Amino acid sequence: MRPHGSAAQLEARRLRALELLDLGKHPQDVAHELGVTRRSVDIWRKKYRELGEEAILAKPHPGRACFLDDEQLEDLCERLVQGAVSQGFESDLWTCPRVQTLIEREYNVLYHVDHLPRLLRKLGFSPQKPQKRAVERDEEAIATWIGKDWPRIKKRPDASKPTSFSLTKPGF
Repeated sequence: MRPHGSAAQLEARRLRALELLDLGKHPQDVAHELGVTRRSVDIWRKKYRELGEEAILAKPHPGRACFLDDEQLEDLCERLVQGAVSQGFESDLWTCPRVQTLIEREYNVLYHVDHLPRLLRKLGFSPQKPQKRAVERDEEAIATWIGKDWPRIKKRPDASKPTSFSLTKPGF
């Protein structure tokens, strides 16, 4: 199982272990101080002795390259900001299948629909749940009701009566 922390944090931990060993600390004490096993400290020391510092430095694991280049990603971002209607969809709601259709149509690249949330997060977008509002909703009538009727209907404590408290648990 991979230990917790970024590659840089893990590398720093390995380098710190070597520093402590160079200072004459016992491997068991180093392991305890860094929160690792004695076996890990021994492995790091052995790799360092055999292969040098390069052996314990972090190695990048970039994963598969993006199918779209930087220019295409920037263009996609602009299209998404313009809205779905401007891209030929019937409403302004972006869904992963719609983004998939847009990418395939504009860039001739096919992404799996389950991968698109990762791509969208990389571009700075986050999932949003659309607010459900009635088509017949009248904002002006709502504002009038809140201003006039709500204060009249809302219950308020009677200022002439003192507020009292009572204990609900015996013995206090």
